[in-house]
Amino acid sequence: MLAVLSTATVSAVGLICKAFLNSGLCAVQVNGLHKLKAALESPKRNSGHGVITVCNHISTLDDPVTWGVLPARYYLSSRTTRWALGFTIPALARVFSKFFTLGQTLETFRGKGVHQAAVDTAIQKLNQGGWVHLYGEGKVNQPNTYPRDGRGNACLPKFKWGVGRILMEAKTPPIVIPMWLTGFDQLMPEGRPFPYKYLPRIGARLSITFGDPVPAHELLVALDVSKTDSDIDLASTVLKDAKGLTGWMGDAANLEQGHAIPHEQDSPYNLFVRQKLTAIIHREVQALGRSISGPLLDTRSS
Repeated sequence: MLAVLSTATVSAVGLICKAFLNSGLCAVQVNGLHKLKAALESPKRNSGHGVITVCNHISTLDDPVTWGVLPARYYLSSRTTRWALGFTIPALARVFSKFFTLGQTLETFRGKGVHQAAVDTAIQKLNQGGWVHLYGEGKVNQPNTYPRDGRGNACLPKFKWGVGRILMEAKTPPIVIPMWLTGFDQLMPEGRPFPYKYLPRIGARLSITFGDPVPAHELLVALDVSKTDSDIDLASTVLKDAKGLTGWMGDAANLEQGHAIPHEQDSPYNLFVRQKLTAIIHREVQALGRSISGPLLDTRSS
């Protein structure tokens, strides 16, 4: 029964998003969808090769509206529907928790770090050949808030290390596809007063780009770091510089405030490998973004 209700929920939401994207109320350009379709339809998934998609997060409507570009038949199977990690708003948790669960959204809690149930479940889904979608920044960041490097180029905010843990603990390295969204920050801008903050703007120009899969050998090299003294020393330096555990929702401040508790799996070595894997994915998503939106990562569609 739960499977039937989940399929019904995913299908209803997917078709509503598809109808919105095709309504003329916005314009959408899709690039590289065949790359995601090839991954989702790959026979490798039958032997436990999962799929991860990772993209920038510029609007509260990024998910589920983005998935309105998928073929409608994809909504009928959990194999071709993403599992997403979604934050819970405490005041609304009891009302919407069941709905989000049926919609293949894993309830995620800020401050509980990388070892909470949602991350464990994401790893489990990958090990079953499932598809997991991640917003590596862990929250909405609109382009005017991006940090700048020494040359004035915008930089995608650092990804949370839960990305690295999921990759590190998957039994088989998954297919990882970077994505880049534009225009969604105009569809649902942050900072508007009630009730407008909950209403999409009409006329936004959106684009959704799927990049090439991250080279598998890069992930394997990062996973195959030998436990040498030099690597352990470097890992300890990474941990010291972080001043704590940089988790899926948290940062160093969480540990200092007593919100994060060191976990037995958080050895300097494990943290080092997670950091390397997370950095690879961050680099790939940012590179795709710059190829689409330029050095300032301006996500307004041209």
